[in-house]
Amino acid sequence: MNSFDAKHYLLSAVLKEQMIESYSIYPFCLPAVKGLSTRLEFHEAVTFIVGENGCGKSTLLEALAVSQGFNPEGGTKNFNFSTRSSHSSLSDYIRIAKSIKRPKTGYFLRAESFYNVATEIENLDNEPSFGPPIIDSYGGISLHEQSHGESFFALMKNRFGREGLYILDEPEAALSPGRQMAMISLLHQLIGQGCQFIIATHSPILLSYPNAAIYEIGERGLEKTQYEDTDTYAITKHFLNNYENMLEILLEG
Repeated sequence: MNSFDAKHYLLSAVLKEQMIESYSIYPFCLPAVKGLSTRLEFHEAVTFIVGENGCGKSTLLEALAVSQGFNPEGGTKNFNFSTRSSHSSLSDYIRIAKSIKRPKTGYFLRAESFYNVATEIENLDNEPSFGPPIIDSYGGISLHEQSHGESFFALMKNRFGREGLYILDEPEAALSPGRQMAMISLLHQLIGQGCQFIIATHSPILLSYPNAAIYEIGERGLEKTQYEDTDTYAITKHFLNNYENMLEILLEG
């Protein structure tokens, strides 16, 4: 056991139910949000959130990120740009329990708005400054001059540092299967340096990381489960093991 073990930054999240007037209006109607009526306990290393499209994974992660001072569109706590103000007010309705330890750094990655973050970095670097260019901490190469996947990986390799809190919304979106496996290795290195991750994902590869808690969003809200019991794993395995039969059924439809 090294000195970074048992290093929670965020311990749990729960809805302030007394403030909610109706669960029939957005965002309280989303299964992920309804699930917060039961306390969500964060793992000290990695907490995975999985579920179908539209169940509220991104809304939940956005609220967690905003509650910790991150920009709704992504980036560090120093980013305050807004391309389109569309985030919900959910962060005001969540009570976060934190440990006495504080992260030294952090990042909120949203796959859908990472282009906007890259643009903001270029805009800031074009302004007069006495410090080094911001892009230097991302590997020194413009994120717009790399593929989507290369820029994602450059972010994680260069900008993510020790003792950090990282909230990642579908980080696999631009990564090949090989890069997703490489991300597991990088994730493990960062966890050994005292980092905590909260990740929403559809990737059965990322989800296999063993030192983690997995919460699946279903009809009963957020339920803690095991890797092989998730729909993500079961559906992927069934398709790969029976892809010819599955394709026949799908194409007949």
